[in-house]
Amino acid sequence: MSPLLYIVGIGCIVVLLILAMGIGQMGRGGIEGAKRSNRLMKWRIIAQFGVVMLVVLLVALRGTGG
Repeated sequence: MSPLLYIVGIGCIVVLLILAMGIGQMGRGGIEGAKRSNRLMKWRIIAQFGVVMLVVLLVALRGTGG
């Protein structure tokens, strides 16, 4: 298995953790909770973009397979 596949898996877990923390902050309510939640969701989008780029790279490196 490719080491890049493991990196993609770890990236997916990181995105999931950021999402869970952002939802948890949103549930706390208040202005401060909303600010933290918004900041975490911005980081989630950045991390998610990185993971998608890694998946595209992984598919490109593997080629068509046929």
